[in-house]
Amino acid sequence: MILIQGKGVSTGVAIGPLYFYQRAKATITRYEVEDTEAEWGRFKEAQGTAIEQLGELAEKAREEAGDEAALLFETHQMMAEDMEYEEAIQTAIQEMKLNAEAAVTDTAAQFAEMFASMDDPYFQARAADVRDVSSRIIAALTGVVQGGINSPVPVILAVDDLAPSETVQLDKAKILGFITEGGSGSSHTAILARTMGIPAIIGVGDQLKPEYEGKEVIIDGSTGNVTIDADEDARAHLLKKMEEQQKMREMLEQLKGLPNETLDGQRIRVYCNIGGPDDVPAVLSNDAGGVGLFRSEFLYLNCDDFPSEEVQFEAYKKVLADMGGREVVIRTLDIGADKQIGYFNLPKEKTRPLETAPCGSA
Repeated sequence: MILIQGKGVSTGVAIGPLYFYQRAKATITRYEVEDTEAEWGRFKEAQGTAIEQLGELAEKAREEAGDEAALLFETHQMMAEDMEYEEAIQTAIQEMKLNAEAAVTDTAAQFAEMFASMDDPYFQARAADVRDVSSRIIAALTGVVQGGINSPVPVILAVDDLAPSETVQLDKAKILGFITEGGSGSSHTAILARTMGIPAIIGVGDQLKPEYEGKEVIIDGSTGNVTIDADEDARAHLLKKMEEQQKMREMLEQLKGLPNETLDGQRIRVYCNIGGPDDVPAVLSNDAGGVGLFRSEFLYLNCDDFPSEEVQFEAYKKVLADMGGREVVIRTLDIGADKQIGYFNLPKEKTRPLETAPCGSA
């Protein structure tokens, strides 16, 4: 029996064969270009391809996990055409005469290092986003097809780190859970794992060896424990815990329709957050008492131009009608920082790490 300790970021117990993620990697060759305008054109074409792919991923994420998950990829779209990022690549191509692949690679490393060196965990996690966006552009430049899972049975996926786009593209029917060498609890990948209900453990380092592939592994997303080839007692204990979790889910299903009330009669407001009318069915299916936060910025983020007053009125009206009298709290438009909207033409905000972490997030 082999025991490995990581950090659980998405709860649940899962059991299955260990499978190492198959990632296609582009071989980057550095060389000097003569026609810098043509090379800049190569980058712009690859950038456009990447942005289009990210738009498709946003729609897939919206279908599977709602508007908030889709925002991750819409943010990646904005990162791909960020002015400072693009200018750095343009300088590398036109002044340093680097080929596009090398220019993107160097710029990605520069920006990722900048984010990783910040004190705030939120900004540190953005380093992975920059690398993910850049890898997608490089894949478009080199013609490399994204990797995946080639297994006839569902698996526990092992990977060095899993980018948000890779997470969304995974065949969910083949995934029982995943383990990463690195990663962050505040990363978009961890958020997506929790949203999609996939048990996940990060930060196991180099403890996963290639020879473990195919062995039975049990992961516990609440404790961060990874057990490979568990002995009879450990296996029985973890399977019992998995059964208890399933019973808990079934019990919660039975509580739907009952008032949110403590044993001594105190009423509690259990609400959900939404990004638009399409999220309301999930609110109702989970029997929430209302909408705690209708993030109105999604009405703007999902449009190519300012949504009209009529569009906004109809969206709010539909949510209120579908909620059938339950309370709905609408947040005033929240844009800026990582939620930029191009047609607002606002100057880029200067950001700096917070000296203390916020107590909560809106």
